[in-house]
Amino acid sequence: MATGKRRRNSITRLIEDVVDDAKDLVDDVVDRAKDAERDGRKAVRRVVKDDDDRRDHSAGEMDDLKSALDDLTAKVNRLVALQADARKPNP
Repeated sequence: MATGKRRRNSITRLIEDVVDDAKDLVDDVVDRAKDAERDGRKAVRRVVKDDDDRRDHSAGEMDDLKSALDDLTAKVNRLVALQADARKPNP
């Protein structure tokens, strides 16, 4: 039989646990989005470098890549805003 101290359960502890778990989830999502943005930027740089070397890529392809990068940046910004909202203390 375990003789360890049991944690008292209450509604505030439950809310605290849910908020902490939500913060951890948002942190993980933001970290992954940052990684994806970094990888996207690297890919765009490679394409631009290759384009300078070959000049084979069309302007449309570059516009598509820039658009995708802008979309990804907007998603990261939304995730950061969500994380900031989750960290605000509740009144």
